[in-house]
Amino acid sequence: MVNDPAAISPSVRPIDEAPRASVDRSLVALGGAAACIVGLVLLALAVSVLGMALPSIRELGFGFVVGRHWDPAHGDLGALPFLYGTIVTSVVALLVAVPVALGVAIFLTDLGPPPLRRPVAALVELLAAVPGVVYGLWAAIVLAPLLRTTLEPALEAHLGFLPMFRGPKVGVGLLCASLVLAVMILPTVASMSREVLRAVPTELREGGLALGATRWDVVRRIVLPHAKSGIFGAVLLGFGRAVGETMAVAMVVGSRPEITGSLLSPGYTMTSVIANEFAEATSVLHVAALAEIGVLLFVLTFAFNVAARILVAKVRGSESATARDVPAREDHEAA
Repeated sequence: MVNDPAAISPSVRPIDEAPRASVDRSLVALGGAAACIVGLVLLALAVSVLGMALPSIRELGFGFVVGRHWDPAHGDLGALPFLYGTIVTSVVALLVAVPVALGVAIFLTDLGPPPLRRPVAALVELLAAVPGVVYGLWAAIVLAPLLRTTLEPALEAHLGFLPMFRGPKVGVGLLCASLVLAVMILPTVASMSREVLRAVPTELREGGLALGATRWDVVRRIVLPHAKSGIFGAVLLGFGRAVGETMAVAMVVGSRPEITGSLLSPGYTMTSVIANEFAEATSVLHVAALAEIGVLLFVLTFAFNVAARILVAKVRGSESATARDVPAREDHEAA
């Protein structure tokens, strides 16, 4: 018996691997070049902004970060009010958006009826597609008057013993900016949380149900503890999105560079001051100070996004390893 396929059918020839290997190497080279280009663009951006900020760094030093006054005409420049406004609006936005986003993610992965999951997921993704300036326009026309006439008086009447709910009831301010940010980051946190919850192995859910637990018990006692690191990464990603938002916040934050304990008072953020004043800045120090705010914003958002990606990737990797180990254990037990 002849075992050589070429001897049986002379027309059949083995596939030449050399051209395929050459194509693979070319694709790898192109992909590596594209990745290097992205890294170089990011590095060039950071270096150029840092170069613009050098006059402010040299003249103002660390006092720029802790300074409380912003008077470009007299060279008295401090970024602390903008840093404070950015952190306050982002944290309040997270406090409002995270419970809703987590509820949406749980609905889409465990508790919601299957026919409704796809339409709800589409609506959540549609929220992410709306431009930020549209959110800002909606907040200025609808949300700010509603806060001025209804919500802010009610908050002061019932929670006025807290300093954060006392102040001028003008509609625009830190609270209005926080609420519009909450709507904007909700789809980001919900989508990332859904992906993390979906990565939890099905075997864990089935094991809990087999032991007599309800679906809510499975979510509360098994799914959420298993995915808490990834959910925290999704929250960090939403925080990075809130910190970097510009136009919607600039339209409703009030543009007042002051540090105040009231959420009802106008404020300022790092992104909005750059958007509002960069085109009108005339002195070298003013431009450099705005560029230094941009450097601080770049470092802050970069750090939070990297931390969020690492946490989410860590959870996905651990869940993949768990999913691979389950069949192996079953095979071992069967043997």
